[in-house]
Amino acid sequence: MKPTLFKLLFALTINFLFHLPLKAQELSVSGTVTDAGKKPLDYATVSVLTKADSSVVKTMFTNDKGHFNFRGLKESEYFVSVSSVGFKKFTGKSFSLSSQNPQFHVEPIQLQPESRELKEVSITAQKPFIERKADKLIVNVENSSVSVGSTALEVLQKAPGVSVDKDDNIALKGQQGVMIMVDGKQTYMSNADLANFLRNMQSNEIESIEIINNPSARYEAAGKAGIINIKLKKNKSYGTNGTLNAGGGYGKRYKSNAGISFNNRNKTVNIFGSYNYSNNKRFQDMKIDRINSDAGKNTYFYQFGNSDRKNQDNNFKLGADYFIDKNNTIGALMTGYINNGGELYGNNTLIGATRGANDSSVVALNEGNYKYRNFSYNVNLKSVLDTSGQELQVDLDYSNYYGNDNTLYDNIYYYNPSATNGNPELLRNHTPSKIHIYSVKADYTYPLSKRMKLETGLKSSMVKTDNNFQFNRFLEEAWQNDPRRSNHFIYDENINAAYINYRIEWKKTTLQAGLRGEQTNSKGNLVTTDSVVNRHYFNLFPSGVISHNFTDNHTIGLSYSRRINRPSYDALNPFEYYLDKYTYNQGNPFLKPEYTNAFELSYTYKKAYTVSFGYNITNDLITEVLLPNPQKGALYQTNQNLAKQNAYSATVSAPFTFTKWWSSNNNINIFYLGFKTPNLNGQEIDNGKTAFQIYSSQNIKLGKTTSLELNGDYQSSLIYGTIKIEPQYGIDMGLSQSLYNKKLNVKLALNDVFNTRTQKISSAYPGLSYSLSQKRETQVVRLSLSYRFGSNEIKASRQRSTGLESEANRIKK
Repeated sequence: MKPTLFKLLFALTINFLFHLPLKAQELSVSGTVTDAGKKPLDYATVSVLTKADSSVVKTMFTNDKGHFNFRGLKESEYFVSVSSVGFKKFTGKSFSLSSQNPQFHVEPIQLQPESRELKEVSITAQKPFIERKADKLIVNVENSSVSVGSTALEVLQKAPGVSVDKDDNIALKGQQGVMIMVDGKQTYMSNADLANFLRNMQSNEIESIEIINNPSARYEAAGKAGIINIKLKKNKSYGTNGTLNAGGGYGKRYKSNAGISFNNRNKTVNIFGSYNYSNNKRFQDMKIDRINSDAGKNTYFYQFGNSDRKNQDNNFKLGADYFIDKNNTIGALMTGYINNGGELYGNNTLIGATRGANDSSVVALNEGNYKYRNFSYNVNLKSVLDTSGQELQVDLDYSNYYGNDNTLYDNIYYYNPSATNGNPELLRNHTPSKIHIYSVKADYTYPLSKRMKLETGLKSSMVKTDNNFQFNRFLEEAWQNDPRRSNHFIYDENINAAYINYRIEWKKTTLQAGLRGEQTNSKGNLVTTDSVVNRHYFNLFPSGVISHNFTDNHTIGLSYSRRINRPSYDALNPFEYYLDKYTYNQGNPFLKPEYTNAFELSYTYKKAYTVSFGYNITNDLITEVLLPNPQKGALYQTNQNLAKQNAYSATVSAPFTFTKWWSSNNNINIFYLGFKTPNLNGQEIDNGKTAFQIYSSQNIKLGKTTSLELNGDYQSSLIYGTIKIEPQYGIDMGLSQSLYNKKLNVKLALNDVFNTRTQKISSAYPGLSYSLSQKRETQVVRLSLSYRFGSNEIKASRQRSTGLESEANRIKK
C-alpha cells in the first residue's frame, strides 16, 4: 500500500464516519453517581422504576466513571433508585419520557455514607495479588509487600506464566514475542532496551500488570505471544495530592531509590507528573563449559567470570489535560528518561586439547559505560460526540532516542599455562545509536444500539534508526580502526494500519469480531558494504472472541487472533558485540517477521476459578540461537528464523480464602513447545518438550494495618529452539505496615529467600556441546517508605494510549 493509497483509505474512512446514517432517537435516561467527595462510584446499582406502581423496569451497574445510561425505554413516568454497599439508598424525583422529551439527564447523584458506627471493627477492601477476568489476568502490584523496592522487571517475573531469560527476553507461557505496553501505549524498544527500561522503573510506580493473551483488532498486531500492559499509578476530585517514596536494599551490592508523584486538578485543568531516581549496583557470576569441534579435533574451553554493573537512572513524566467542556478534552504529555551507568566484567578462559589439561588461556577485563536518553511527546484529543456514546480520539506522537555504549577490552593471551607474561591485546568500541519515531492515529467508537458497538481507526508511523559501530585496535602506540568489525547501519520503516472491530451482546452471550490491516515498508542499509535489504508487505489480522454465561457461576469463552512479530531494531543490526576472542553476539539484517495464529478456550467458575486451553502455531519463528564458529573456535549468539513452532498450553487459576486472615492465589501452566526447521547452519532441527510453571501467593493479615505475603514459583526444564533451559524456582516474602491513618506505609521484603534462582542452559543443537550457568544477584533485602500527602480523593488523570504502540517495543536501552 503506497502512501497515496493510504491517504485515499484515510479519506474514505473519514467520509464513512461523517455519513453514518442517523438513528431514530431512543427514549433514554442517564446520569452520574459519586460519593460525598465527588469521586465516581463504579458498580453502584441503579434502577429505573415506574412512578405508577414502583415496579422495576431496568437495572444496571455504573461504569468506572460512575456513569449510567438506560436506553430503549417506553413513554411513561419514571424515577431512579441508587444503592451501593456502605452508602445510604438514594431515591430521585419523578420525570417523564415521551417523543417530545426523549432524553432525560438526572442531576449528579451524591451518595452519603451510612451513619452506623461499627465499634472496634475495621473493614479493609484490598484487591488480591492475582485477579482473573474474562479477557485478561491482572497482577495487582500496588498493595503487594513482596514487590516493595523491586524493579518493574523483577515484579514482572513474579506474574504467572511470565519468565525472563539470561538475555532479558520476556516470555509468556514459555513463548517469546510479547508486546509490552505502559498505560496502553507501546514502548517501542528492543528486548535489551525494554529490559533495561523495566529494570529502571520502580515498583512503587506500578498499580497493576494486565496479561492479555488474545487482544482485539484495536490493539497493534505486534506481539505473537500476547500483550502485557503495565498500568502506572494514577491519583484519584478536585485539589492536590501526591506521594513521596524512598527505599534502599542490599544483596551483594547496594540499591537505592527515591521519587515523587503529584496531581493537581480543578474544573478545567489537570496537571500531573512524576520523577523517580535510582542508584543501583548489580553483581553477576557466569560460567561456560564447551567443546569446539573442527575437522574431528576437539578443543575444550572453560570460561568463568563475573560482572559489576552500576546504574544511575532518572525517569520523569509531565502532563496536562484541559477540559474544553464536558465532552471535549485536549491533553499533552511528555515522558522520558536519562540513564547512565557502567560495567566491569572480568573473564578467564582456559583452553586445552583435553578437559582439565590447559595449554593456553585468555584473561579479559572489559570496562564499559553507557548513556541512554529518551524524550517522548504526545498531543491528544478526546471528543464525546453525543449521549449515545460516539467518541473520537486522536493522538500525535514524536519520540527520539539516543544511546551510546563504550567498552574497553583488555585481553591477555597466555600460550603456556605457567607463563607470567602474556601477549596483550587492547580493543575498544564506540556505538552511538539514534532513533526517531513519528506517529499519528485516530480511533472512533460508534454505538449502533444499546447492545452493539462499532470501533474503527487508522494509524501511520515512521521510524528511522542510525547505528554507527566503531571498533578500534591499539596498534603501534595508536588507536586504529578495525574495518572487519566497524560498520554503519541505517534502518527506515513505515507502517500504515486500519482496523474495524464489532461487538454485540445478547442476554448471556457476547461476541466480538475484528479485522486489522497493516502495510509495511522497510529498508535496511548496511552503509559500509553498500548492502540494502528492502521489504514491502501487506497483512490482514483477524480476531474474534465469543463468551457465554450459562449461569452466574459458569462462563465459557473462545478466542482467536492472528498476530505479527517484527524483528527488533538491534536484532537487524549486523554488528558484532565482543565479549572476548571466543564469545560474541551478532545481528542478522535478513530476519523476516514471524506470524502467529493463536486459539484459546476458557472456562470460568464463580468468576474466580479459570481453566484455559491454548494452541499457537508460528511460522518463521524469530529466536535467539547459540551457534559454533569452528574457524574462530568461537561461540556466538544471533537471531534466526526457524520454519515453525507449535505451542500447546493448559492453565489453571484458583484463588482461595481459607480464613478471614488468610487468602491465596494459585496458577499452574502446563505447555508444550515444538520447533522445526530444515536447515539451521547446516543442521535440521526437530525438537520440543512439555514443561510446566507453578505460582502461588499467600496473603496473611497479622493485624488491622499489618500483613505478610509469601510468593513461590517453579519452572520445570524446557527446550526453546536450540537451547535447553534447566529448572528455576524461588520464594519471596514481604511485610507491610501502615501508619498515620494509612498515609505512611512501610514495607520490608526479602526476595529469593533461599538464593535458589540460577539460570542454567545447555545445547539442543546437534553436534554442539556447551553448558552455561548464570547467577544474578537475586537474594536482596529491601526497605521502602511511601508517604501520601494532600487530598485522598483526586480524580485520576485520563488513561490514554498514545500512537507509539508497536515501534518503541523494539528499541534497545
